[in-house]
Amino acid sequence: MLAGHFSTALIAHQKFPKGTLLYFLIASQLQDLLWFTLHYLGLERTEPSDVFDTTLSNMTVDMLYSHDLLPQIFWLIVIFILGKVLFKSTQIGLVGSALVAGHFVLDFFSGHPHHFFGADTADVALGLYASNVYLAIAIEAVFCMGSLWYFFKQDAKLGIQRTPKNKAAIIGLFVFGIVFMLTIAKASFRELFAIPDFNLGFNSSVPTLVMTYLGMIFYLNYFVPKYKVKQQP
Repeated sequence: MLAGHFSTALIAHQKFPKGTLLYFLIASQLQDLLWFTLHYLGLERTEPSDVFDTTLSNMTVDMLYSHDLLPQIFWLIVIFILGKVLFKSTQIGLVGSALVAGHFVLDFFSGHPHHFFGADTADVALGLYASNVYLAIAIEAVFCMGSLWYFFKQDAKLGIQRTPKNKAAIIGLFVFGIVFMLTIAKASFRELFAIPDFNLGFNSSVPTLVMTYLGMIFYLNYFVPKYKVKQQP
């Protein structure tokens, strides 16, 4: 998943405002952020290297340390400790860990293949990006719609007032995520737009993904807190 993970962070922050939204956003996408880091360390190399050749269906990476089941125990502990230390709250640490666990569960239904620990061990995900990418995207779209419906409904119960423009900005980020995934589901940008082969140094897959994820994190961190609380009579 891409946008779907972010929706869990919005709900977590809504329920537990003592933790910062940025912490919850990072926790919800921890495995993917680790994947990018490990790619540069040579541990989870991602192909194709050229972003213009990349699709969800043809992207290959052995996410041994970031996404496989066994290492999740370590990442759950790390994010728990960070939450407990940063916010002096066991509860926030546990919520952060729940988001990390939720990432793994959501990827089971909509994501790349994951294993117990290594490609030669048991599968622990459906791997729909490779086998049925449109079903994977449909699952994410339904999950995003349900999460946002719940988020805005709880906003109303809490007396939180958002302008139509603010709501549209938040929803638009998730629409972008789904549309972006549909665009590169099976056809690459090179196929879609007849882009010739070239290397300008910036058309690499992982740097583009990093910019996309960081952009989405900072975008939500900017727009989600922009609301007013209804004054009680």
